[in-house]
Amino acid sequence: MYDEKQGSEHGPLAGFTVGVTAARRADELGALLQRRGASVLHAPALRIVPLADDGELLAATKVIIDQAPDVVVATTAIGFRGWIEAVEGWGLGEPLLGRLRGVELLARGPKVKGAIRAAGLTEDWSPSSESMAEVLDRLLEEGVDGRRVAVQLHGEPLPGFVEALRAGGAEVVPVPVYRWMPPEDIGPVDRLIDAAVSRGLDALTFTSAPAAASLLSRAEHRGLLGELLAALGHDVLPACVGPVTALPLQARGIDTVQPERFRLGPLVQLLCQELPGRARSLPVAGHRLEIRGHAVIVDGDLKPVPPAGMSLLRALSRRPGWVVARAELLRALPGAGRDEHAVETAMARLRTALGAPKLIQTVVKRGYRLALDPAADAKYADA
Repeated sequence: MYDEKQGSEHGPLAGFTVGVTAARRADELGALLQRRGASVLHAPALRIVPLADDGELLAATKVIIDQAPDVVVATTAIGFRGWIEAVEGWGLGEPLLGRLRGVELLARGPKVKGAIRAAGLTEDWSPSSESMAEVLDRLLEEGVDGRRVAVQLHGEPLPGFVEALRAGGAEVVPVPVYRWMPPEDIGPVDRLIDAAVSRGLDALTFTSAPAAASLLSRAEHRGLLGELLAALGHDVLPACVGPVTALPLQARGIDTVQPERFRLGPLVQLLCQELPGRARSLPVAGHRLEIRGHAVIVDGDLKPVPPAGMSLLRALSRRPGWVVARAELLRALPGAGRDEHAVETAMARLRTALGAPKLIQTVVKRGYRLALDPAADAKYADA
């Protein structure tokens, strides 16, 4: 069947544009998306600032050396390595490692385990799900009342995790190894917001709660928050790596999609399922037409289409088979002004891009229509 082959030659994300807000591992995420055919627009919503010279990290380290905690939770490999490197720079490496050898050491996932072992330590336990929720469940089941728990933070306050430990009676020692700051160059973030608002994106990915909060804050500062939320609520798919990342968006009433496993690979696979499922597919003039973000698939062949042409095609596809007046198509063109000749020019380029001129019919003195196959007329009559 056609649908089973569709997009296989070009990748499931061919014709879609995906925004990436990640600061950390952005190259890896971008490569995964591009390998599956997506166009990627990257704008780190935050930057990671190491705290090697920060008094908070030094103070937390001295507290742990002076009075050993019962449990230490390592949450990220980059954070744990950064902690050890900073401490070694202060000449406190051996005292800290000596303390960590005598406590219950929990690692959130395999990469953290690798960082722990690289430091000459051995973790006592790590969850199979790589989830902080499972780490929390284990601690609460063991009982934390009266216990000291040191938590290596990873740039965000781990909503609910620290609070739940304290509610269970634990004394929590936060270890802030690095923190998130606004990007030095805000230009790419503004361009990403503009692309989302103008529906130039098909999906927007988030891999940390601070990045989501930062993007919303920047949009609010520019007076575009309402428009961004409208885009994310209807046309631009917000995809989060996990439930904690989604919290700032959910607080604004935005529903998100999340993979079952909170990793980059499953996040990309989720987009490979969701985005093609949202594309409009129509039988037109003996062809199968699938309308994607910035391209059209005609009988399995990917046809890149200029932005003006995509605007016209979307306007026609909202009422397939029906005549759409030139004046209405003119309003659909971005920045076209009042000259209906702009519609004719954009339509000619659209037909050339599609490579099948009969897909769109000219109706003299009225406008244009998608040449919907007769058998489909009844299905789309009320579209």
